[in-house]
Amino acid sequence: MEIRDRITLYLKGMAMGAADVVPGVSGGTIAFISGIYEELLGSIKAFGPDTLVVVRKEGVAAAWRQINGNFLLTLVAGIATSILLLVRPITWALEHEAVLIWSFFFGLILASVWLCGMLVRHWTAGAFVGLLLGTAIAVAIGLMGAGSAPDSLLFYFFAGSVAICAMILPGISGSFILLLMGAYSPVMDALRSFNISIIAVFIAGCLTGLIGFSRFLTWMFTRHHDLTVATLTGFLLGSLTIVWPWKEVLSTRVVHAGKPDEALAPFLSGNVWPADYATITANDVLLGISDKDPQVLLAAVLMLFGAGLLIGLEKLGTRRA
Repeated sequence: MEIRDRITLYLKGMAMGAADVVPGVSGGTIAFISGIYEELLGSIKAFGPDTLVVVRKEGVAAAWRQINGNFLLTLVAGIATSILLLVRPITWALEHEAVLIWSFFFGLILASVWLCGMLVRHWTAGAFVGLLLGTAIAVAIGLMGAGSAPDSLLFYFFAGSVAICAMILPGISGSFILLLMGAYSPVMDALRSFNISIIAVFIAGCLTGLIGFSRFLTWMFTRHHDLTVATLTGFLLGSLTIVWPWKEVLSTRVVHAGKPDEALAPFLSGNVWPADYATITANDVLLGISDKDPQVLLAAVLMLFGAGLLIGLEKLGTRRA
C-alpha cells in the first residue's frame, strides 16, 4: 500500500469515526459511499480461528497478509484518532449548531441513496422488496423510544456487540442504537474519563459482534448482491428521517447526575417543518432556549454542499479507476 493510499484510507477511517460518534449517522455509511465497504467486510471476515492456524504454520507475516492487516490497522487508527479527538467538538456542534450539522449529513446521505441505488445491477421484484424493507427498518428504528442502561459490565458487552452490527450497516447508526438502549451517555462518559473497565468490555463486545456479523454480510454480498445493495440503499433512504435537520425536543434527561456539572439535556426529538422549528415549546423553556433560528438558506447550502461533495468524490474515484 502506497503512502498516498494509506493517508487516504486513514482519512476515511477518521470520517467513519466522526460519523460513529453522531447518533443518527453510521460509520458504515461512510465506508459504503467511500468505496471500502466490501473490502472492510472481507478483511474482518478473514480474521478468526483460522488466523491462529496460519500463524502457527506459516508465521505472523502470512497471517497479517491473510487478514489484510495494513488495511485494517490504518483504518482502525483513523477511526480511533477521530473518536478521541472529535468526540468533544462534535457533541458541542450537535448542541450548538445542530441544524447546520444535520443539514450537511442530510445532503451527504441523500446523494448516497442515489449513488448506492446505481450499484444494483438489476432492479428485480426482490430488489424492490429489499429496498422497502430496509427503508421500513430504518424508519422504525428512528421512531423507537430510548431505554435506560443497567449498571452491568455484561450489559456493555451486549451493547457493544449489537451496536457494532449497526455501525457497519449503512444508514443504521450504532450510536443511535446505543441511545435507544440507554448506553450512549455512559459509553461517551467512559471515553471522556478513560474508564478502562467499561471501554475494554465494550470493545470486546464490538469485536465479537463484528466478526460474526461481517461473515453474514459477506455471504449476502456474494450470494445475493442486488438484494443486499438494495436493502442497504433502503437503510440509507430510511435514515433520512433520522438526520432531518429540524427537530423539536420531545423529552429531556439529566446528564452528569450527582456531579457539579449536572444539567438537563435534550433526549428524544421529533421532526418538524422548518416553519415550525422556531416555535418555543415547554421543553425548550426547561432547557433555557428562548430563540431558535431555522437557518433555512444556510441549511440548504450545506445540503447541496454535502451532496455535491459526495458526487464529486464519486466522479473523481470513477475517473481514476
